[in-house]
Amino acid sequence: MAKFEQKLTEMLRPAVEEVGKELLGIEFISAGNHSVLRLFIDHENGINVDDCAEVSRQVSAILDVEDPISTEYNLEVSSPGLDRPLFEKAHFEAVIGETIEVRLSMPLNGRRKFKGLLEAIENDTLIVTVDGQDYELVLTNVDKANLVPNFTK
Repeated sequence: MAKFEQKLTEMLRPAVEEVGKELLGIEFISAGNHSVLRLFIDHENGINVDDCAEVSRQVSAILDVEDPISTEYNLEVSSPGLDRPLFEKAHFEAVIGETIEVRLSMPLNGRRKFKGLLEAIENDTLIVTVDGQDYELVLTNVDKANLVPNFTK
């Protein structure tokens, strides 16, 4: 996770938790006047539109006061969905044995994208099997990761 997104996560997590939800992570997509700040929230009973609206109101107040983003942006609050994003080590640990997609910040053996079975996590390294070959992906080099939905379960 980028330092800026980490800073925003630390700033907004208490507000999300105050309304009884979990902040899974944040994505900031910088695109000039069309930038997007996306928060992924979850709850043991699931997330609905009212939950997203409530969290949006809560974090908007903080963002208005703190003003951490100097450009125009749209705020989106979302459930993680079937292809849930994976931000933290605990998120990866919860899906060991599942198929994930990973995009690295810096290439490994000339490759940045990996889609395969998450076999294990050793220290801060993901062991992902892609086409029968194991790759060791360091968590600090993960730019983006998602669970790949399995519709056969």
